[in-house]
Amino acid sequence: MKLEKGIILREANGADVPGISRVRTSVSENLLTLKQLAERGITEESVAASLLLNRKGWVAESNGEVVAFSMADRRNGSIFALFVLPGYEGRGLGTRLLDAAVEWLWQSGIERIWLTTARDTRAARFYPLRGWVCVAELPNGELYFELARSSVLHAQRVATVMQGPS
Repeated sequence: MKLEKGIILREANGADVPGISRVRTSVSENLLTLKQLAERGITEESVAASLLLNRKGWVAESNGEVVAFSMADRRNGSIFALFVLPGYEGRGLGTRLLDAAVEWLWQSGIERIWLTTARDTRAARFYPLRGWVCVAELPNGELYFELARSSVLHAQRVATVMQGPS
C-alpha cells in the first residue's frame, strides 16, 4: 500500500527484523535497549520466528528502510508493538499500521483486541482517538486498552446514517 511519496506499507518478513529492531531501540517513549529486550526474551531471532507462527507484522518503509512497524498476535488477540521512528511521527504511519494489525485480527476471528501502553504517553492519547477504550490500569502502572469489533461496526453504521442517503 502506497502512503506518502516514497513510503510504502507492507507485511513484514524475517529480513525486516534488523530494521524493526532499529526502530524499536530509537523511539523517544517506551524506549528499551537490545539488552533490555533480550532480558524479556525478545531477540531478532525470536521476532523472526514468531512471524512464522501466530504473529504477523507490518512495516512502513521509506527508500528501503523500515521507519515504523506494528505487530499482532492472533493467539491472544493483542497488538503488542506499534512504533514509529522519530522524524516520521505525525504522518499517519502509526494509524495505518494499527489498522492493518486490527484488520488481520478481525479476519482471524478475534472479536475483542487488547493492548497495553504506559500512562502519560503519546500512545495513551493515540488509542482513544481511534476508538480504543481504557478498561483498566494494571499493577505495573500500564493502561490496558480494548477495541471490540461490535463497537467498531456500530460506529461505522452510525457514521453511515449521519452521512444520509447517497
